[in-house]
Amino acid sequence: MGFQKPSHTFTKIHLKALHTNRFNILFALSFTVFINMFSYAQELPNSGGEIPVEPKKEETNIQKDTTINLKPLIKGTTKVQDSSINDSIKPKPKFLKSKVKYKAKDYQTFNRKEQKLYLYNEAEVYYEDMEIKAGIIVIDYNKQEVYAGRIKDTAGVYTQLPIFKQGENVVEPDSIRFNYDTKKALIFNSRTEQNGMNIIAEKTKRINDTVYYMNRAKLTTSENLDDPEYYFLVRKGKFMSGENNKKVVTGLTNLFIYDVPTPIGLPFAFFPMSEKRTSGIIFPSFGEDNRRGYFIQNGGYYLALSDYFDLAILGDYYTNSSYGLRFESKYNVRYKFNGNFGFRYENLVTSERGFPDYSKSTIYNLRWAHNQDQKANPSSRFSASVNLGSSTYYQQSINQINLPNTQNNTLSSSISYSKTFDVEPQINYSITATHSQNTQTQQINMTLPTFQGSIGRIYPLAPKEGVKKGLIQNINVQYNLRAENRISTTDSLFFKPQMFDDARIGARHSIPVTTNFKIFKFFSVSANANFDETWTLNTIDRVFDAETNETITTDLTGFDAFRTYNFSTSLGTTLYGLFNFDKNNEGKKIQAIRHVMRPSISYNINPAFDNYYDTVEVVNADGDTASDIARQEYTRFEGGVFGAPNQTFSSSIGLSLSNNFEAKVKDRDTTATEPKKIILLNNLNFSTGYNVAGDSLKWSPLRMTGGTQLFKDKMAVNFGATLDPYALDNNNRRIDTYNINNNGSLFRLTTANMTVSYSLNSKGNESKSSNRDKGSRDRILSGGREDDLFGESQDFSDNQFGDEDEEEDEDVLSELYNFKIPWSLRLAYAVNYNNTQRQDEISSHSLMFSGDIEIAPRWSIGGSSSYDFKNNGFGLTQLRFSRDLLSWKMNFSWVPFGTYNSWNFFIGIKSNLLKDLKYEQRRKPDERL
Repeated sequence: MGFQKPSHTFTKIHLKALHTNRFNILFALSFTVFINMFSYAQELPNSGGEIPVEPKKEETNIQKDTTINLKPLIKGTTKVQDSSINDSIKPKPKFLKSKVKYKAKDYQTFNRKEQKLYLYNEAEVYYEDMEIKAGIIVIDYNKQEVYAGRIKDTAGVYTQLPIFKQGENVVEPDSIRFNYDTKKALIFNSRTEQNGMNIIAEKTKRINDTVYYMNRAKLTTSENLDDPEYYFLVRKGKFMSGENNKKVVTGLTNLFIYDVPTPIGLPFAFFPMSEKRTSGIIFPSFGEDNRRGYFIQNGGYYLALSDYFDLAILGDYYTNSSYGLRFESKYNVRYKFNGNFGFRYENLVTSERGFPDYSKSTIYNLRWAHNQDQKANPSSRFSASVNLGSSTYYQQSINQINLPNTQNNTLSSSISYSKTFDVEPQINYSITATHSQNTQTQQINMTLPTFQGSIGRIYPLAPKEGVKKGLIQNINVQYNLRAENRISTTDSLFFKPQMFDDARIGARHSIPVTTNFKIFKFFSVSANANFDETWTLNTIDRVFDAETNETITTDLTGFDAFRTYNFSTSLGTTLYGLFNFDKNNEGKKIQAIRHVMRPSISYNINPAFDNYYDTVEVVNADGDTASDIARQEYTRFEGGVFGAPNQTFSSSIGLSLSNNFEAKVKDRDTTATEPKKIILLNNLNFSTGYNVAGDSLKWSPLRMTGGTQLFKDKMAVNFGATLDPYALDNNNRRIDTYNINNNGSLFRLTTANMTVSYSLNSKGNESKSSNRDKGSRDRILSGGREDDLFGESQDFSDNQFGDEDEEEDEDVLSELYNFKIPWSLRLAYAVNYNNTQRQDEISSHSLMFSGDIEIAPRWSIGGSSSYDFKNNGFGLTQLRFSRDLLSWKMNFSWVPFGTYNSWNFFIGIKSNLLKDLKYEQRRKPDERL
């Protein structure tokens, strides 16, 4: 039915009132409705089959609704199918792909006419992985854009700068426009930090998640973004943020220092900002040596081989053809093991070819440290600490990092593996390779390897249940095995076949039987009987050659063995004494002194094993009569790994006494309820012995040792002395006469020694300087001291030896800086006295000292040196100056005199990203001057 409005062109029709028959109209409408209802109905056939329907083609030019298609169904059911599935016109995508969450503190207003949502004051919007926080945020639904900006406070200052975050990238601009459909954005005056690099750009265009175009951007590692002390100005640049490979590629770039341009620039630049370690070039240091010419040092290539280990290949080169190579590697597998490996080789050329002082030599050094995590395998453990090579390596090395190690006298190494079998009794074994090298005498002693095995204690007479008591029940048996392949050689034969010519191989089996018990409740008694069997593959034979009139010793190889046994017992107890000085609670400063004594007496008996000794007849040159023949005794086991059997019977008594002194003093803290304990002497020990079977000089010298801690444990004092009860004859040889009977004192002081170490600083706690840098670990691995009393490394460009970042003390940093000056001091004093043969001399007397002082904020000076009071001369002396330039650091090190006199100046950026931007000058003065 349709309705049409009459047109004004039609002829007017005059209406006339007509009579309406309501019954006829109602009947007509009912009939019409009945016909319309049944005109669309269809009766299903009796069979249950599906009536096929021919598909109906759609025509897009027909303006008719075809979204509903009726299809006959089976078994009287009706189903409606949506024909839009097959429609050629695709529906429009949703306006937003996910939900938008937003909130604001003051108000949230939606303008329907503009289709904009306004959020004001602490506004936040979250859409997919995007987060925007700002003072004001406007969402434009027509343009599909989000605008975020700042707002002014009551003082007219802009606050609540926008923070745009997507994934791991965070940008803090002045304002931002973001299209959430194309994901593109315009960012104005943005600030972002990428792995230590701060990027400040006037205008940034975001293309996608990984590409940003920047205009007039500043790249800096400074923490002060409002006024950075330096930056690289990038006119045009591109920032690419990959999954693990972030980088900035720029056009014309040059360095600005406090907004002042410098001539340091490049037409294009590349700044890697990877979160993971990446391979790259290590920029070298330059300098001059008057003996070897100009040089470059510590340059090379870094290889990030995997997440578990790396490799750095470094090299040095001098213009006189001297060169050096270094291979440094670190590895770490969490919960299993970690370590580092280094090999250094240097080819040294002195002077020029053709000159009389021309020389050429090679030196090397191998270092390896390996530590196993205790959780990796509780029953077995592998560890290594290796430091071996040329004895003169640290003294002759041309690399500056070795300065603190030039004072090392010993190189030592140890590689060991141990295994424990958790059975009853417990079984343990270990395999160890050791190395000890004297850099002065170039003597090297090695064991390749040492095997040690043991079986735990077995108590054959102990009860199955309960506690073991008495002499019999505490009897236990053990088994120990030690086998060695000992090598003694020199530096010139090291790692050559000749070094094994004098190798000594032997093994010792030991079965100790021990017991312990108490008598009179207060005395502890222990007894031990030990049986040893020694195996050896090296013996000797000695004969006298009448023609040459010499005794000839011949080395023999072959299995041989000897057996020994001994017995020992000891008796000891503990005595406590308390001297109370404040019995009446008068509040005296010293209230009591506590004295603990532990006396003990022991007895040892060692039989003589003469059956292992032979004699050789030596004839004098004057004749062959009986009086001219001398018999010399020897054993074929001389020079063995575990020595020779005892030839003389020994029966001796040992005496020892250890003491400990503590004091209780009144605490200065009035709120303390208990007195304060102070250690007066950690230990004061006396020991001597008496040889019962000896025919003379039965008493052994009395040995005294002691030590204590003073000044709140800041000073450690250790001392010792040897007192001899026997006198000397005119030839300074000990005689069987007591010194007191020779018009002397009761004891004769033969040797004495004392060492004092003191460490303090302005804060009153333990000084951090002794372990404030990572170079201390390198000094320990090289066999040196942990502290800096021997100096510090001069390689300031290598951050592994740089100072660790320390939090600044707010009390120290001040504009006036006149109330506290941080400082630290470390002292080491040693003196040795020798009077064994009436020398009455100080054999050695020296003082080592090191200190640092911060004369102004970020200005510090320090130094280390030593003085030999016996020879009246200074040892290795180093003066250090350091300036903290915020993002930069400046160091100057100077060795003013001596064999290693040199100076080194360095200025560079602290950050690892730009550590190659540096200036370094070092020079070694002419030693002939």
